[in-house]
Amino acid sequence: MKTLVIITHPSIDDSRVNKRWKQELVRYPKEIEIHELHKEYADWNIDVEREQQLLEAHDHIILQFPLYWYSYPPLLKKWMDNVFTHGWAYGSKGNKLNGKRFGIAMSIGDKKENYSPAGSVSFTVEEVITPFKASMIHIGAAALPYFAVFGSSFQASEEEIDQSAKDYIQYIFNSR
Repeated sequence: MKTLVIITHPSIDDSRVNKRWKQELVRYPKEIEIHELHKEYADWNIDVEREQQLLEAHDHIILQFPLYWYSYPPLLKKWMDNVFTHGWAYGSKGNKLNGKRFGIAMSIGDKKENYSPAGSVSFTVEEVITPFKASMIHIGAAALPYFAVFGSSFQASEEEIDQSAKDYIQYIFNSR
């Protein structure tokens, strides 16, 4: 079974983490299909039918992105709004994503300890990704545990980022 990884990053070439993760993903062309939303839809005109066909062809989907203001990047949100349509993804006849497994892989700029009730964010990552989990329940899909690297904006060393890329591949393979 091939995993679909949907990468959403507006400037991936300038990214420390997402760029490195993509470099690692490319090493597994038989197991992983990469789909970059900013590359495909620089104009933000999403081909809904094409995207729905791509999702229908995969049972294991990972959404990879940098956490933006405690949420998805805007293009990924638009993609979900446009692609997860009534009658296709949900509703009395919308069952095309039922049983599929969705995971999220996030680069998080801040420190891990700040994502706690006592931290500066005041919320855990699990609480921050509640809309993702609720969306998966709504469409009948399974929300996999998240994968994240913290401190991507300033703290993570190159060695930690390299290790996170290897850990990311293991996350993908182990969550199938």
